[in-house]
Amino acid sequence: MQKLPLILRLTALYTPLTAQLTVEALLARMSPEEKFRQLFMAEGKLGMEDARLGIPTIAYDEALHGLARRGATVFPQAIALAATFDTSLMKRVAHAIAAECRQQGVRMVLSPVLNLATDVRWGRTEETYGEDPFLAAQMGLQFVKTFESMGVVTCPKHFAVNHGEGGRDSYPIHHNERLLEEIYFPPFKTAIREGGARSVMTAYNSLDGRPCSANHWLLNEKLKREWGFKGFAISDAGATGGANVLHFTARDYEDAGRQSIENGQDVILQSSIGHFDLFKKPYLDGSIDPAVIDSAVARVLRIKFELGLFDEQPATDFEENPALHREIAKEAALKSIVLLKNDDKKILPLSPEYRRIVVIGPDAVEARLGGYSGPGIHPVSILDGLKAELGEGAQVNFAEGCGRSLQEWTFVEGKYLFHETRGKTEKGLQAAYFNNIDLSGEPVLERIDEEIRFQWTLFSPDPSIHYDFFSARWTGQIVSPVSGDYHIGIDGNEGYRLYLDGKLLIDTWDRQGYGAQLAGFQFIKNRPYDLRIEYREPSGNAWFRLIWDVGVEDSSERKIREAVRLARKSDVLIAVAGIEEGEFRDRSILSLPGKQEELILRLAATGKPLVVVLVGGSAIVMSEWLDQVNAVVDVWYPGEAGGEALAEILSGRQNPSGRLPITFPMREGQLPLVYNHKPTGRGDDYVDGSGQPLFPFGYGLSYTRFEYSNAVLDKSQIAKTDTASLSFTLQNTGPYDGEEVVQLYITDELASVVRPVKELKGFQRVFLKAGEEKTVSFVITPGMLTMLNEALEPVVEPGFFRVMVGGSSKDVRVRERVEVR
Repeated sequence: MQKLPLILRLTALYTPLTAQLTVEALLARMSPEEKFRQLFMAEGKLGMEDARLGIPTIAYDEALHGLARRGATVFPQAIALAATFDTSLMKRVAHAIAAECRQQGVRMVLSPVLNLATDVRWGRTEETYGEDPFLAAQMGLQFVKTFESMGVVTCPKHFAVNHGEGGRDSYPIHHNERLLEEIYFPPFKTAIREGGARSVMTAYNSLDGRPCSANHWLLNEKLKREWGFKGFAISDAGATGGANVLHFTARDYEDAGRQSIENGQDVILQSSIGHFDLFKKPYLDGSIDPAVIDSAVARVLRIKFELGLFDEQPATDFEENPALHREIAKEAALKSIVLLKNDDKKILPLSPEYRRIVVIGPDAVEARLGGYSGPGIHPVSILDGLKAELGEGAQVNFAEGCGRSLQEWTFVEGKYLFHETRGKTEKGLQAAYFNNIDLSGEPVLERIDEEIRFQWTLFSPDPSIHYDFFSARWTGQIVSPVSGDYHIGIDGNEGYRLYLDGKLLIDTWDRQGYGAQLAGFQFIKNRPYDLRIEYREPSGNAWFRLIWDVGVEDSSERKIREAVRLARKSDVLIAVAGIEEGEFRDRSILSLPGKQEELILRLAATGKPLVVVLVGGSAIVMSEWLDQVNAVVDVWYPGEAGGEALAEILSGRQNPSGRLPITFPMREGQLPLVYNHKPTGRGDDYVDGSGQPLFPFGYGLSYTRFEYSNAVLDKSQIAKTDTASLSFTLQNTGPYDGEEVVQLYITDELASVVRPVKELKGFQRVFLKAGEEKTVSFVITPGMLTMLNEALEPVVEPGFFRVMVGGSSKDVRVRERVEVR
């Protein structure tokens, strides 16, 4: 690598002045293309290699709850970390992840997610720190501040909101500025102003009619000018081009890139280096003000300088301790697990008298780690954890039961698809693509597709084809490996037709939708059948698969019967059930998928003690079975040590102390449902149900009991700039040692604008031995009483405030009143 002039080698004498001089000197020597190369990131590197000037790249990766690479520890998922209500633990988790990042040479992470899970239908709820802005801000602050202090750039995402009506990912956002400022902005503002985050990722969605990746108010006015953000803003992967192919506010990719940088986004993130040429033209031809480009490049270069990346031999080694990190992962799992129910029989903790234990469900053996996760170093499943914890004193058996999905079909593999070419049979189907939606005229592309399994989303099948206005025809033969009556069809969106041996079996050509359509057909083994499939895509985001049920066996009934048979021979039953969710996987139904509810009810009917363990990162509706079971434990995605942690809680060696960072509804019709809503103009119940949640925010049971008493507020009246102290006695009156998560809520009794019914303003974890008591105190600060007035200005208004402390947002044990004069 060519050495830089002296002024460009001052990194050993780092000061803000030398950084500025270095950046200015580099900018003066860079060509337009070299500058754009610093504003493009893909395939794990921010900036492209620059041999002429020796400008380094920044290696980046995901690290939401552990570096998403092999050889890295997997901690509990973000929603589980929020359930700990433990900022000091969050700091230690972040320190461990950052150390592993440094050890592997990663200097930037595309984490944390600071969006709020205000609608639990959103598939990415698991990645968040829950529904509350204060809790999310405090957990996110520890993550960001720790990483940044260790020389790893954080990238809070997705700015802003990221899920819209119906809990749907990346849907358009119409929130007013007050809602953004009060609810959705605080975690980001805290991460930037207090945590020192040096990058921010924009969201896929639009906000108030403009894509977030090209939103002047959001990025230039709010983020950079008002909040004073000095780092760089990057797009989500492929989001910049969304202005062209999704939001329709840009003519093409070049125009989308131009709009993004002019409106405050600095860096374009794509999935492939091959997309570089799609955006570069306006950066090179003078279409964009050079000062705007230089400002963006300077932000990137300055941070590379701060990281010491210009050093000839940047350090890649960093102290790490895998054994310690494993201990932290286990502690986090222990503190995140939430006991939701333990009925009057109190079967938890498990009695030593339970000698025959059966664990049921595939989630018990999968060791599910959650989204944006690496494989872990040594993941322990729930079953293995229980066997290790209970195996010597009890017989732990396993029954598969039924899983999260009903496998009704599978996609048709390419080995069953053929076509004729010059009298010779070849693999795959002949495909013809048209730049219209009615298969008219000559095709613009003809090729052989080996199988029909496509998800084109933002892109087209080929650069020559419109991504949002095309049609296609596939022809050839299909061969079944077996004889019998089966079903064949399409799993896809938009319109399609399927012909077999000239007969039209499925026709949704004039209907737009999503889902699987199958038709019955009698196959003869190894006989070729003529196949023709036609598809039209009038709006983009294409998804299309050829499917059948050949070789698919619905064995769920047999497996449920086997689980029930084994249950009858056991002393206690542990059913492990899970949900399906994630990116591109929002949920319209929150009950357990597949036949898991049926399994639980049939296990309950045996009359044996039944514990249900829930695996997943969001709320679950339980109305069909909750009253039929003895205990319910939510483990979220508990990380690689989760199986050990759950076993220690079920055995009674540890006491559960996790608390819900989201509200669990009774049914989907209540959504969105959050604890800190504003007062309704009338009632909040339904004609066919309550407006109350199944489990409220902050909720979680313990094996012991805690009593609050002797509350004292040292001042009943304070000035706007004064503080007050609330103290009380907390006593463990139960038979087990345990931790209470004490939560502080405040309500403004009279304000100039409508305020939430209550807001979380503080929390503490307090450990008490059985019979022990401690004095717990909270300091009521002006910041806790601050609100935004009609002009959206932060003020403390005079009047009375209710100060409440308890074990959840509904379980208020201490209630005091302070007046601000």
